[in-house]
Amino acid sequence: MLRGLDISDMLIIDRLELGFQPGLNVLTGETGAGKSILLDSLGFVLGWRGRADLVRQGAAQGEVTAWFDLSPDHPAKKVLQEAGLPVEDELILRRINTADGRKTAWVNDRRCSGEVLRALSETLVELHGQHDDRGLLNPRGHRAILDDFAGTAPALAKVRAAWGALGQARKAAEVAAAERAAIKAEEEFLRHAVAELDKLDPQEGEEATLDTKRRLMQGAEKIRTDVVNAYEIMGQNGAERNLGDALRWLDGAADRAEGALEAPMAALNRAMLELDEALSGVATAIDTMSFDPLELEETEERLFAIRALARKHDVAPDDLAGYAGTLRIKLDALDAGEAAQAALAKAVRDAQAAYDAAAEALSAARNKAATNLDKAVSAELAPLKMERAVFETQITAEEPGPDGRDGVSFTVATNPGAPAGPLGKIASGGELSRFLLALKVCLTRGQSGLTLIFDEIDRGVGGATADAVGRRLSALAQGGQVLVVTHSPQVAALGAHHWRVEKAVSKGMTTSTVVPLSAPERIDEVARMLAGDTITDAARAAAQALLAG
Repeated sequence: MLRGLDISDMLIIDRLELGFQPGLNVLTGETGAGKSILLDSLGFVLGWRGRADLVRQGAAQGEVTAWFDLSPDHPAKKVLQEAGLPVEDELILRRINTADGRKTAWVNDRRCSGEVLRALSETLVELHGQHDDRGLLNPRGHRAILDDFAGTAPALAKVRAAWGALGQARKAAEVAAAERAAIKAEEEFLRHAVAELDKLDPQEGEEATLDTKRRLMQGAEKIRTDVVNAYEIMGQNGAERNLGDALRWLDGAADRAEGALEAPMAALNRAMLELDEALSGVATAIDTMSFDPLELEETEERLFAIRALARKHDVAPDDLAGYAGTLRIKLDALDAGEAAQAALAKAVRDAQAAYDAAAEALSAARNKAATNLDKAVSAELAPLKMERAVFETQITAEEPGPDGRDGVSFTVATNPGAPAGPLGKIASGGELSRFLLALKVCLTRGQSGLTLIFDEIDRGVGGATADAVGRRLSALAQGGQVLVVTHSPQVAALGAHHWRVEKAVSKGMTTSTVVPLSAPERIDEVARMLAGDTITDAARAAAQALLAG
């Protein structure tokens, strides 16, 4: 609930501090006195986008402060919490506009952005009038208004979740289909390449092994001849035989040498052992160097085949085995693609069915709520002297989306038999005001903590109709807060609290101020609204009668 408004150096307001009360608050005054400036200032501190030239001429900056009382469960507290701002039962908004257009805002003495102010304003204040294109007259918002009236938040959440799941299923199917089409385009290459790789079956490290083996075999013939010659010199026909003969001769002379030959004979024995080990190693090398010319040919053919295939596929020879696996995976995906595609198609159908069911349930709730809303508005139109008018919530089929597949628009027919049309185009000024008031009365039932502002919503009506408008506003203010800017004495007389907006010129400077009216002052103000500049006794008597109810 709005408790106060403090305005400094805004347009033609020098300094103004207002305190508001629960119930119906009315602001009256002559045309041009500055009533719209109050609304511009309130809209400024709430972050609404409006006129830019708000700072009073000659002032360095303009400032507006508004403070609200919040109930324990007021939705503004959630906005504060999400924005990381202090959450208290009193909410103080302050915003400054410098002469060069820079704007700065605070919430409970903490800096904040205009976006946060606007989010808070949606929970604090609603403004309605004949040019209310922000709310009821904007057809783009009618579906959300109907959903709020119907309480479809859970059903709407299901539809949005189902729409998201359907989008994901469709995306998965599209991606899989595109991937399968890309693989299908290279199917012939894949099958040929995999068959060629499978036939060769290259192994990691095989290219290096084959290259080493090939080089060994290529030089083996010359190397083997030298090694065999060395083996023969070392063997029975060479060193081994000579060493054996020498050892036998020494052994025959050892008994007569008085031990002098023991050390040389031990050394010869060791040499014989080392020679035997060397002969064994050389023999093994000779066996290794033995090769079949056919084996060399086969080795070279395989080595060249591996290298050629690596060049063909632009991979390293050691990566051929892994490359074959990659190609095989693509082929497997292609071969399994039909089953996978069928599964994805089923997932899309299931998601579509889930969305259709959720959207159908939401449509049913909206249609039921539309009927109830039409009845409720019709019941409100009768006291407003529009019992012959018809209000209808039209629901039409639209392209499916996250909010369902329903288009919603509020239409009216002002007389029986007259064609129905959009709310903002069919009704005249006075009729539009009453339609908006009736609709707002129905939409605000059960809401609390919201300050409703009606800007000359009674324009174009008078007499008994104006009285009916005032009584509906008064009823709407019960248990809440309504601010009305009005030129109607019938509406003003029904206010629980009354302020008069005045304009004065002093020293060539025009200023606007707002004065709270006492009971006698209210009589004079209502009399002025009835009679004009000259207030007669008859006008005062009529004003007293209106104020007495």
